[in-house]
Amino acid sequence: MVTRLAALLSHFSGILRYSTMAVQVPSVTLNNGKKIPIFGLGTWKSKPGEVTQAVKDAINCGYRHFDCALVYGNEPEVGAAIKAKIDDGTVKREDLFITSKLWNTFHSKKLVIPSLKESLTNLGLDYLDLYLIHWPMGYKEGGEKFPQDASGKVLYSDVDYVDSWLELEKAVSLGLVKSIGLSNFNKDQIERILEHGKIVPVTNQVECHPYLNQKKLIEYSLSKNIHITAYSPLGSPDRPWAKPGDPLLLEDPKIVAIAQKYNKTPAQILIRYQIQRNVIVIPKSVTKSNIESNIQVFDFNITDEGMKILDSFDCNGRFLHLNAVKDHKYWPFNTEF
Repeated sequence: MVTRLAALLSHFSGILRYSTMAVQVPSVTLNNGKKIPIFGLGTWKSKPGEVTQAVKDAINCGYRHFDCALVYGNEPEVGAAIKAKIDDGTVKREDLFITSKLWNTFHSKKLVIPSLKESLTNLGLDYLDLYLIHWPMGYKEGGEKFPQDASGKVLYSDVDYVDSWLELEKAVSLGLVKSIGLSNFNKDQIERILEHGKIVPVTNQVECHPYLNQKKLIEYSLSKNIHITAYSPLGSPDRPWAKPGDPLLLEDPKIVAIAQKYNKTPAQILIRYQIQRNVIVIPKSVTKSNIESNIQVFDFNITDEGMKILDSFDCNGRFLHLNAVKDHKYWPFNTEF
């Protein structure tokens, strides 16, 4: 009886050790030689008051890549978590890969570096690992982050995102950021950056999941040595403008069936899908159990046939279209990719 009890205790001790062990996340090498973990935590829609604990939980179970932005309004809370986990010895600053983004109301040359410095202050950091132009569209500067007229229409600026990019290049030379890139840019807009800039963007962060698999944009980007980062890889079910009856990627019966086949969650299948395409992926959650589950994607492979099935779900199903500003001259979704 004692021997059996000891064996049971040893068994459950092993499960506990596995469940609390930090997962080692593989990295991708960017075009400047820097490395980025292929998997990270998104923080869009993570509420102040929740995100600090979420980032702590994520660091504890192996996340080292955190995707932030000034407009998310929660960078100070993310910074508090980073400081706490550095102070308690769990990680060093150099273990972490921290991204932020230039918001649309700061595209003018004189505003780019001050906005970057504001994010650094918020996060309590001396440098960022990656800084992105959040969107190619500029909004009216000097006021609200979503400036509107009396009718609620967003007010624009006519600043060229190429000018913003050239300031990001200066931020690299100043040591404020290690790498720079883009977000929500289409092929033609990337071409303009390549034509006028000296630094090739390391990544273009775009919405990407089986309903919008971005195959052509990925192929084009890789031909230019630019990696794709997939945001909203789970279909952003908590997006503010979701309506009853909208399709829910995580509840798609075809994806649920694939998950059951692999004894995994639908979220794990959607994350693994991106990793096997060599796409950097940043699912968001503030729920500890989901944070822990989402990183458990390095112990299985989806078969080639399974990947083809997931690819076949593409229907140009964009959830984050920003149609309210589609008359902006730099709105990116008016081309094939």
